[in-house]
Amino acid sequence: MTGYTMLRNGGAGNGGQTCMLRWSNRIRLTWLSFTLFVILVFFPLIAHYYLTTLDEADEAGKRIFGPRVGNELCEVKHVLDLCRIRESVSEELLQLEAKRQELNSEIAKLNLKIEACKKSIENAKQDLLQLKNVISQTEHSYKELMAQNQPKLSLPIRLLPEKDDAGLPPPKATRGCRLHNCFDYSRCPLTSGFPVYVYDSDQFVFGSYLDPLVKQAFQATARANVYVTENADIACLYVILVGEMQEPVVLRPAELEKQLYSLPHWRTDGHNHVIINLSRKSDTQNLLYNVSTGRAMVAQSTFYTVQYRPGFDLVVSPLVHAMSEPNFMEIPPQVPVKRKYLFTFQGEKIESLRSSLQEARSFEEEMEGDPPADYDDRIIATLKAVQDSKLDQVLVEFTCKNQPKPSLPTEWALCGEREDRLELLKLSTFALIITPGDPRLVISSGCATRLFEALEVGAVPVVLGEQVQLPYQDMLQWNEAALVVPKPRVTEVHFLLRSLSDSDLLAMRRQGRFLWETYFSTADSIFNTVLAMIRTRIQIPAAPIREEAAAEIPHRSGKAAGTDPNMADNGDLDLGPVETEPPYASPRYLRNFTLTVTDFYRSWNCAPGPFHLFPHTPFDPVLPSEAKFLGSGTGFRPIGGGAGGSGKEFQAALGGNVPREQFTVVMLTYEREEVLMNSLERLNGLPYLNKVVVVWNSPKLPSEDLLWPDIGVPIMVVRTEKNSLNNRFLPWNEIETEAILSIDDDAHLRHDEIMFGFRVWREARDRIVGFPGRYHAWDIPHQSWLYNSNYSCELSMVLTGAAFFHKYYAYLYSYVMPQAIRDMVDEYINCEDIAMNFLVSHITRKPPIKVTSRWTFRCPGCPQALSHDDSHFHERHKCINFFVKVYGYMPLLYTQFRVDSVLFKTRLPHDKTKCFKFI
Repeated sequence: MTGYTMLRNGGAGNGGQTCMLRWSNRIRLTWLSFTLFVILVFFPLIAHYYLTTLDEADEAGKRIFGPRVGNELCEVKHVLDLCRIRESVSEELLQLEAKRQELNSEIAKLNLKIEACKKSIENAKQDLLQLKNVISQTEHSYKELMAQNQPKLSLPIRLLPEKDDAGLPPPKATRGCRLHNCFDYSRCPLTSGFPVYVYDSDQFVFGSYLDPLVKQAFQATARANVYVTENADIACLYVILVGEMQEPVVLRPAELEKQLYSLPHWRTDGHNHVIINLSRKSDTQNLLYNVSTGRAMVAQSTFYTVQYRPGFDLVVSPLVHAMSEPNFMEIPPQVPVKRKYLFTFQGEKIESLRSSLQEARSFEEEMEGDPPADYDDRIIATLKAVQDSKLDQVLVEFTCKNQPKPSLPTEWALCGEREDRLELLKLSTFALIITPGDPRLVISSGCATRLFEALEVGAVPVVLGEQVQLPYQDMLQWNEAALVVPKPRVTEVHFLLRSLSDSDLLAMRRQGRFLWETYFSTADSIFNTVLAMIRTRIQIPAAPIREEAAAEIPHRSGKAAGTDPNMADNGDLDLGPVETEPPYASPRYLRNFTLTVTDFYRSWNCAPGPFHLFPHTPFDPVLPSEAKFLGSGTGFRPIGGGAGGSGKEFQAALGGNVPREQFTVVMLTYEREEVLMNSLERLNGLPYLNKVVVVWNSPKLPSEDLLWPDIGVPIMVVRTEKNSLNNRFLPWNEIETEAILSIDDDAHLRHDEIMFGFRVWREARDRIVGFPGRYHAWDIPHQSWLYNSNYSCELSMVLTGAAFFHKYYAYLYSYVMPQAIRDMVDEYINCEDIAMNFLVSHITRKPPIKVTSRWTFRCPGCPQALSHDDSHFHERHKCINFFVKVYGYMPLLYTQFRVDSVLFKTRLPHDKTKCFKFI
């Protein structure tokens, strides 16, 4: 303490202070170590000892850590929580055990029910089997009953004659040949399909003398014909071409006759043979004159009376376009109706009979006595008088400026070259055709050439001479395209021509253009027409037009979100039935074998000219315009005193006048999968929908993982050969209904709108019935046609992006419409809808029908359409003007008629809420 005090007080010196500090530090460390040892060792020992002595005490109340009796341990708080958990788990276990026992009892009950259901299923199967047996027995009994009361009808078995058959009994004279005595019907049963065997001209001597162009054109068209067969044993008809000989080859009649009789299937008399003599020139040789053709038919453009057998031989058109298609751009338009000259005629008569004017007899005296042999001199005088009168501008020339073309005696020879004659005819309203003066000449190649050229450029033919036999006269109604005037009425020709109205004149010009395109223009049309004439005469139905074989793309279908039929967008009106019907196809053959008998002279109202010479479609060929006749007797006939007017039956038959039917949706798409799927889903539950044909217009196939919606009807995905908008109108064989709804993949139509459009189409089957309307307009400053899509009070087109039309128009568009139009559609990738409107308006001479007030379609989320581009409209302007040149006139017709349902605006009694009104 003294040192410590001294250190605190400063000490006496430095040495003493240092020693004191060292000593005090050592004492502190020793003391601290001892203190820590005592705390860490002795205190735990003392505590342990004390606690153990407490647990060994006898008083139970002083025990703290030892085991206790009863619930004394629950007095601790955290132990109480553990006790509660144990009790709750015990209760849950008891409940689960009770539930398990309950479920076991229910399972036992359900097993008993399953056994009972199995027994009932077995009983139901037995009952079903008994019912099937009863139905089968009933059907068998019904068939037996029907067989007893009705004769059994089936296709006849075709019996082929022997190769060396004796043939028919010969007629008294070859001039008396007709179908009933010179044609062997046994080789051409109704079910034969009209097989035609064409001889190879190169295998015979006269074949080497034929004009190469004529022979090549004939062989090309024969190879492509649907009726031609290579099996001569089953053939119904045998065709041989004698054609036009090369100059200066002259084939003697005896030599030609010998070669004909040496044909392998001639069979002594040549029955069922057709000898075709095609000519490209106006002075073609009459090769078959003085040749005994036996019972073979003759088809040529020059006939003498001693040769021609009415109803048996055929007068055909000359083969002007041998190996080339007609250029529609060079053909003049059919309007204006009146042209520069009222009528024209150019010709020179090389050799004539005696003139009737040389005799001192008046015209009346000539008529009272024997008719004069030649009226040509009177015709010349009359026509020159009309030309000198200056009443109308006419051009008649009876002397050629250059050397006239060679011609037959008493025939008016052609003047100039073909191009010069066509240029004059383009300026002529009428073209005079003076028949040969020789009454023994039924028809000459020169007259047929004049007729061909007049029809080609739209000059209405005026034939002077009623005795002439025009090409295919027993089938074609020439009075709709030409005027045939007897020569004695030559003085009245001028008055007759001036009396024709513009509408009649335009109709005749349009009909003449149709006849020329269909029957005269190419080698194909001539050969097909010859076969169609013979086939129609012997009453064999035509072969169906081929359908486009659909190459289906395999795909997966499944239910997707939003495809519930009950959630369909039906709008304010529900025009469909209560429940949908399963898909069923339209009948394909309604009048097949009886068509040629019942409609021998019937013309199709929708097409100019006789329709039966067209190749028939797989369904009734008169359907588009004459479907009203097919539905006769199937509608609901009101009975006197009945209630009527409820509209219920009308809705049930979807029109009330025709049987039930369905339609097919044809949807063209190009790599817009999401938009396409949405459009397909909207068709779910659509009534009267038979099938959906998706035309996949892209070379890239759909995604493999794409799930197509299940909409209740088949979805056929068709692959195309190339990207073409013309694929929209191909007659796919998968289309089994007459009605087609052509719709874009981004068009959004409600179900009630589709049903309403279908109902309207059923009552106007020859029209295009759709929603978006457009019209054409005449651009005065540029003197051309324009395409307009603005809202207006009239329209002339209904776009096929959402429109109904008959399947027959798909055939016409793909196989009959000029190829130049389809080529332009491919060039611009545009205008296919305009082309279809042109075609239907040209055939029907009726405008389309627009339904509802909808003018456009809005597709939210769709990519920008091609129609938003300015070039789209420029191309459509060009398309319209080009189509007008091809058709020769503007076929589109304006209309202000629109069909709308006004049910939601009309108050009707409750029992008549199914009625519909149209405005």
